[in-house]
Amino acid sequence: MRENISPDASNRDPIIEDIQKRTFQWFWESGQNSPHGLIPDRNSEGHLDQDFTSIAATGFALTAYAVGVERGYIARHEAAERTYNTLHFFATAPQGDGTSGFTGYNGFFYHFLHKDSGTRYNTCELSSIDTALLLAGALFAQAYYSNPSDPLEKAIRNLSGQIYSKVNWSWMRGGADKKTIAMGWLPESGGSFVSAPWLGYNEAMILYILALGAPTFSLPPSAWKEGWTSNYYRQICSYQDKTLLRFAPMFGHQYSHIWLDFKGIQDDWNKENGLDYFENSCRATYHQQAYAVANPLGFKGYGENVWGLTACDGPANDSGGEPYWDAQGKRYFGYTARGAGRLGVINPADAYTDAGGTIVSDDGTIAPTAAGGSIAFAPDIVIPTLKHMKNINVGNRPVYGKYGFFDAFNLTVNKSPYVNGWVGYQYIGIDQGPIVLMIENYYSRLIWDTMKKNSYIRDGLKRAGFTGGWLNDNGYDGLVEPAR
Repeated sequence: MRENISPDASNRDPIIEDIQKRTFQWFWESGQNSPHGLIPDRNSEGHLDQDFTSIAATGFALTAYAVGVERGYIARHEAAERTYNTLHFFATAPQGDGTSGFTGYNGFFYHFLHKDSGTRYNTCELSSIDTALLLAGALFAQAYYSNPSDPLEKAIRNLSGQIYSKVNWSWMRGGADKKTIAMGWLPESGGSFVSAPWLGYNEAMILYILALGAPTFSLPPSAWKEGWTSNYYRQICSYQDKTLLRFAPMFGHQYSHIWLDFKGIQDDWNKENGLDYFENSCRATYHQQAYAVANPLGFKGYGENVWGLTACDGPANDSGGEPYWDAQGKRYFGYTARGAGRLGVINPADAYTDAGGTIVSDDGTIAPTAAGGSIAFAPDIVIPTLKHMKNINVGNRPVYGKYGFFDAFNLTVNKSPYVNGWVGYQYIGIDQGPIVLMIENYYSRLIWDTMKKNSYIRDGLKRAGFTGGWLNDNGYDGLVEPAR
């Protein structure tokens, strides 16, 4: 189905290197004007400031700084200072159940924070998954900054542990009898949990691993099988006569895999179905390309080197986000979770219901992060795709800029003001992150191998029932200094 490629980390492709460096610079420069090192949810060239920041994008940034060090983009002390500043903020930020003036509650943090005050932005939710992505960056930093004689690096390790140990995972279940984690909580009217729980399979796998491995308030091992994986039966399908645990938007196959190396380790579901989660993401990547080649809805440009559907901006963004139709009857969306439909299933409504009951839309909008963040899964198709898309112009508008790929483009839309295509001229933090970090995992395994040194991560995986592979290597044990 694919080639086995072992890259030479000392001989990187210059085009992929350029993509990685530009994308890294977005994180580094976007965080320079925040007093707390918080990263904007999104911005555009020449307008890096934004009123609100994203805790998930900040988690990606904490990890990306180490990539910058290893690639020679910044000095280690620069990365450590920025990391310390950010972690110190989260460790000391105000927590409470009020509707404003707080950064979080019960150890969790609000999805979006004001850039300057670092407190809740508008009426956004206390987000479990976005907190998890922030924690992934913090725990990566805890393992990466390991110099025992450097006071700053020691402080980083301790701050990471402090932040992690305060998260009340049991509370976020929304009830002692609940086996799943709630998507979030809102403080209004005395407080209420978001009704929808996190059930697999999607981007929240790392959320459960962190909840299981936590030093305090951890969830019982049963939360994995009786909670997270209990919904898998609704998402199993077949691709090229092989099992695929399906989640249509590509980000669901990327986020957890940025920090956790699932290659060669298996939980009970993996053992029963004969594949690990890494292989599942590989199959999902090839399925994305195959869907674009089949192009069942007839969008312009789709093909072998133009593919990739995930959550991203879209043509309707600039018209208030409300979907609209063009003269040919095609429907276009703003920011939404786009995904690759099941091959052989054509829905003339330009949308379909996936096996989990979620409406996922395909409106011809390609997000380069879908391919870029999958380079470690299928380099033989991703690298040619990135090289091709880097040179695409929509009319006279490039899809590649100062900080790498703009968030998304659409070659089909033909409705004023977008004649002959659309380019979304913004960069989104949670779309930039997978590109810079998975390129590094592909070449050097930096994030994967660093996270393996963190005993909390290893404990979480083992409590979820994972065995085999690198989890059997005891050489990584005991390398994380406990929080004080």
